[in-house]
Amino acid sequence: MSTEARQVVVVTGISGNLGRTLTKLLHRTERIVGLDRRPFAGAPKDVELFQLDLRKKKAEDVFRIHDVKAVIHMGIMHDPRMSSEEHHSFNVVGTTRVLDAVAKYGVKKVVVLSSANVYGPSPDNSNFLSEDAPLMAASRFSGVRDLIEVDMLAHGFFWRHPDIETVILRPVHIVGPSIRNAPSNYLRLRYPWVLAGFDPMLQLIHQEDAARAMVKALRPGLKGVYNVVGPGEVPLSAVLRELGRTPIPVPHPIARPLLGTLFRYRLANFPPPELDHIQFLCMVDGSRWTADVGWVPGHSMKDTIRSVDGERAAA
Repeated sequence: MSTEARQVVVVTGISGNLGRTLTKLLHRTERIVGLDRRPFAGAPKDVELFQLDLRKKKAEDVFRIHDVKAVIHMGIMHDPRMSSEEHHSFNVVGTTRVLDAVAKYGVKKVVVLSSANVYGPSPDNSNFLSEDAPLMAASRFSGVRDLIEVDMLAHGFFWRHPDIETVILRPVHIVGPSIRNAPSNYLRLRYPWVLAGFDPMLQLIHQEDAARAMVKALRPGLKGVYNVVGPGEVPLSAVLRELGRTPIPVPHPIARPLLGTLFRYRLANFPPPELDHIQFLCMVDGSRWTADVGWVPGHSMKDTIRSVDGERAAA
């Protein structure tokens, strides 16, 4: 067997729903080694899974025993009910351990999945934010501070290790039949709240397109920070109409304290700062990614919106 044939792509967070989507696509062309604390039932037989915590020494052993040619890092936790200390430790310390191993063992490519949410929805945002825009999300929502810190860790790594091709992807809201993030969960509500007088434009990307973007990021020679967009922009009202939802208008002065009470008593799954996403603009410019990789989303806007309903989307 040749040296090239023995090389592997390490995927962290592989057992999550987006990781599973990526695996189905990537294992056709690459040998995958997955790292995750969770099991991966039904994983392809040619995928080697290490069920472990990225913060532990055993995670580095994976790099020591394999010839790793690239890493796709998705091992980021998003749980608004988890303590901030555990959140920070898992996300920031885990990312630091992964990047340290990349540098120590001579890995030539690392792809870090961030999010366009790092810019933050704001009444002051311009229509389309470039990759050079400041990461302001934490100024209104401390819960995304870890995500910004992970993004900045990867950005610092990019400059410290110019010999390593570091790619930071900031996709817009990822939705899909198996995705359980805040945007998808909100869009599944039969009677979602909307803020009276506000109808912001949204950018969505299908989970399969997000996975395709990570695969494209492995292209030799590609490095840098990229906003990744889906098939366009659409008003929140149009998304809810396409899904057949019945929105409930709530005056924004009372929405936050009311949602705070509901969240505290576990009657709602969204912390109050999430309301910014249905009130203010946060759209990004994906032209750099389009120019550098020839990006064309594989799913239309209608298919992307309908994907949150799973079986209906396939009808």
